Formats: sequence, structure tokens, C-alpha cells
Amino acid sequence: MTRLHDLYVAGGQSPWIDDLKRSYVAAGELEHLVDLGIRGVTSNPTIMAKAIEAGTDYDEQFFDLLASGASVEEAYWELVLYDVAGASRILQGVYGSAGGGDGFVSIEVSPSLAHNTEATITAALDLHARAARPNVLVKIPATLEGVPAIEEMIARGHSINVTLIFSLERYEAVIDAYQHGLERLIAAGGDPTNIASVASFFVSRVDTEVDRRLDAIAESDPDSAGATEALALRGKAAIAQARLAYQLFRERFDAARFTPLAAKGARTQRPLWASTSTKNPAYPDLLYVESLIGPDTVDTMPDQTVQALLDHGHIARTIDQSPEEARAVIDRLAEVGVDLEDVTRQLEQEGVSSFAKSFDEVTEKLTDKGAAFKGR
Repeated sequence: MTRLHDLYVAGGQSPWIDDLKRSYVAAGELEHLVDLGIRGVTSNPTIMAKAIEAGTDYDEQFFDLLASGASVEEAYWELVLYDVAGASRILQGVYGSAGGGDGFVSIEVSPSLAHNTEATITAALDLHARAARPNVLVKIPATLEGVPAIEEMIARGHSINVTLIFSLERYEAVIDAYQHGLERLIAAGGDPTNIASVASFFVSRVDTEVDRRLDAIAESDPDSAGATEALALRGKAAIAQARLAYQLFRERFDAARFTPLAAKGARTQRPLWASTSTKNPAYPDLLYVESLIGPDTVDTMPDQTVQALLDHGHIARTIDQSPEEARAVIDRLAEVGVDLEDVTRQLEQEGVSSFAKSFDEVTEKLTDKGAAFKGR
């Protein structure tokens, strides 16, 4: 038994890895991670771009696709889908033993569609059809335009990983979209028992931006009581907000609205803690992991964080510790002048832009590689 197994058995939390690359599938790395206790895989355009750009692991398949007449963008999606298919086969055993409640691999729709509801629905349907495996989750960002696409996909009977959630307000809208989608599915005679969904709430990025603003407040009047209060709040916003998100999860899925859905076999939409690696080296390396452990949750971690947890992680239920303190932190942030609504709006914009940039960069590099291949 490893600490990853302990996290699942004692903590009620599913550890997933936030990484996907050809070597994980081809060289047995993912099988080893599953043996250690990993129960799912997430990825995003930035992760896939780094994987494809590093080395030559993808070259043979890429050149074969070009030779068969595929465009560069078509080839990109085939590369990604190949990795997703391989990872989903490796995780099939976890999926089966969990009764369809775990063992998932995620693939994200193109970030260029983040503000186009109908195009997102079309792309998500296409990815589900092409992946054609029950333990694949299509990722849709929780933008204002993404939320109705999430509801539509659930209503059509498809499993979804909702990504890029930064605020409690947007998270509440995501929960509502999930439950309304289930209500529509059941009303149309559909079966909700095969539907799974996670709501990916991003964590450490919140502290990165809030801390930057707290530092600016303190620097503006360093000798004031307000500066002292601002500095005392550094590193607290992200965990406080995630703990409040968990309270909201419990309230909404324990409420009367979900009872008839659960009676039909519908699953809760688990909160997934994303961006849980520590960005500030002054903070403990497992700050965002050890502070958010609790039942019916998922934590997706990059490899370095997984290894740190295996080495020295402490497993204990922490997600619902001191709820009053979590609320007090959010209130104090407002009092010192941090507009959390503005923070989360900025982080959503940056998240979408970052993924779009990665997607554009990898297609440009593949285009250059393809041109060199054709010029031989």
C-alpha cells in the first residue's frame, strides 16, 4: 500500500495524474502509476503540446498521417486520441472495479471554441464519438458560453470533465447545468447510470494572483495595519475558496433537487482539485494537496507532486476543517481591497488564452515539421 492508496481508502479522494504523453502509454509508466494508486488521467492543450514537441515519440505516427493525406490539425487530434485510447485501456480495470465511477482519461475540446456554445457541443460530440470508450471524459471549460454546452452534453448522455472553474459563482452554475442536464436526460427516457462528471476547480493559480495583489497593497503603505493584514492573508485564498466550494458541493448534492436523480442512479458530480502543485517555493510542496483531502473528491497532480505525496505526504481529512475560518478569509480579503470576483475573471481569461496559445504553438511546430518532411 502506498500513500496514494491511503488517499483513496482513508481519505475518500481519487488521485489522478495531470499528465499524458506517449511514453506513459508505450513504456509502461502509466501501468506503474496505476499500481502505485493513480486512478485517472487528465491533460490539457499545454500538456499535450509539451509532450508532442519533446523528442521524436510522435514523429512516426505524425509522418504516416501526413502521408495518408491528413492535415496538420487532423494529425494533431489523431496523436492526442491515440494517447487517450491507450491510457483509457490501461485504466479500464480501475473503471470496472469502481463500477464506472473512476478510471477516467480526459481530452479537451479545442480552446479556440471556449466562447462558442454550439461549436463546443459539436466538437465534444465528435471527440466522444472518436474516442468511443466509456471511461473517456471530454473537457469543456466553464466559461459563460461553456456552461450551456455542458448541460447539453449531459442531457445527451455524455460524460464531461468541466474545466477552468475559478469562482464559487461559476461553480454553482456548473452544478446547476449538470443537474438540469440530468433532469432533461431522465425526462427524455435516458439512463443516467452511465454518466460521470467532475468539476475541475483550479486552486494554486488563485493564490498566485491574490498574493500578487496583496503584495501590492502592502507595498503601497508598508507601515500600516492594512499592510500587516494583507501580508497575513498570503497563501490562504485558494484553500479557503476550495473549502467553500466543497461546502457548496455537499449542500447542492444533499438537497431535495438531487434526491430523485440519485434514485434513478445518477452520480454526484465530484469536485476535482486542479492546479495543486505549489507555485510559490516559500510554501510547502504539498500545501494544496494535504489541505483539500475529503470524500467524493478528486485531486489531479503533476508527476512531481505525485512523487512528493508518495514520499512524504500526510493523509488526513482536511477539506471541511474550520468552515467558518474559510469564510472569514474571503471576507478579510474583501476588507483589505482584493476583489476576488475580478481575480477569478482574470484567471479564467488567462487560462483560456494560455491553452489557446499552446494549441497554436504546437500546430505551428507540427506545420514546420510537416513541411520539412514533405521537402525531403
